[in-house]
Amino acid sequence: MGAHDSHDRAPRYKENSLSLIGAVAMGTGVMIGAGIFALTGQVAELAGAWFPFAFLAAAVVTAFSAYSYVKLSNAYPSAGGIAMFLEKAYGRTMMTGACALLMYFSMVINESLVARTFGTYVLQLFDAGREEWLVPVLGVALLLFAFVINVLGNKLIQTLSFFMAFLKIGGIVVFAAAGLWISGVSLDAMAGPGDTTRTGGFLGAVALAILAYKGFTTITNSGGEIADPHRNVGRAIVISITICVGVYFLVALAVGENLTVTEIVRARDYALAEAARPSFGEYGVWFTVLFAIIATVSGLIASVFAVSRMLAMLTEMKLVPHSHFGMPGSIQKHTLVYTIVAAMMLTVFFDLSRIAALGAIFYIVMDIAVHWGIYRHLRHDIHANAVILFSAIVLDVVVLAALLAIKAATDPLVIYAAVAGMTLIFAGERLFLRAK
Repeated sequence: MGAHDSHDRAPRYKENSLSLIGAVAMGTGVMIGAGIFALTGQVAELAGAWFPFAFLAAAVVTAFSAYSYVKLSNAYPSAGGIAMFLEKAYGRTMMTGACALLMYFSMVINESLVARTFGTYVLQLFDAGREEWLVPVLGVALLLFAFVINVLGNKLIQTLSFFMAFLKIGGIVVFAAAGLWISGVSLDAMAGPGDTTRTGGFLGAVALAILAYKGFTTITNSGGEIADPHRNVGRAIVISITICVGVYFLVALAVGENLTVTEIVRARDYALAEAARPSFGEYGVWFTVLFAIIATVSGLIASVFAVSRMLAMLTEMKLVPHSHFGMPGSIQKHTLVYTIVAAMMLTVFFDLSRIAALGAIFYIVMDIAVHWGIYRHLRHDIHANAVILFSAIVLDVVVLAALLAIKAATDPLVIYAAVAGMTLIFAGERLFLRAK
């Protein structure tokens, strides 16, 4: 391989290619794409009539977590984001590589969640009966589209993210406000005397609802490309989370007012479309599906953009093995291909419930490692508050334990898959670094 080819394979990061508004659009795009459309039914299944407040509780947990990422982003903005943060805390060790891969796979899992959500909502426009095989087919088609858009470059991604974020936030707010206006708001009715939600179920719901916010981490993974990153990465994170808290709670209230919990659980994978039916009929369903399509498409494009760059940074840091497989172009293009292929595999073989739980487990474990790493090694350097760091760890542990307890009782395969996955990641990383 000649010097020119070697140069072509180097990761390319375009400084100042993402504005503050573009970063916010990207963050909200990923969050809303995966969050409210994919998770409302699953959160309601665990939290019962209190499910809107599970989204609020998840926002509190996320706020404590976001403190660490804002502090790290202000101090060490990087195109590698969390991979670089872990390296600052743990050095180039197994802990850094394995936890960064947990984050990577949690984001890939999230992409398959979005892809299947896209397929599920699109089918609501047609009388597809029980043609469930169309869900992964449509999901794979969306992943291919996201791949093409990402190959075309940052400017197109930023333009699409901003335009679609504006459209979907506006559309979702209109849906929620109109639904509440027609049905009325009665918070007392949401948790009536028949509600039997247990604390463990509510906390497990919070763990899943955290997935609706974790998209803010895509902003950290593009830190090297955001204009004035020491200032704007943290600002973009705070603004994105704030927007999503308002949108999620408003939509959850509207769904809760239009459907009973039993109806929400029955329509678990397309709860928002079903919630539009009582007030707006079929037109409401079409309207909701349209914005679900916009949300999932923009969310997937933004997520693929960020996660492929994170894996490229891990490759550049020599923390993961890399093979070109005969492909031309830069490492970023290769990691984009790997990301899309992995997301396609999950989209084909896993259902929404298992995808969400697996993603939540991987993400929360990685999140705990980030907070602990800051406390042990970086808190004085970045002026982080130890009480907030410990609070973030405790909150993560509580909601993770609740989710694991629920899944152990209802779907132990998720636990087995999570344990097997983490074992392979840590063992593989140890062997790779030892071989080097």
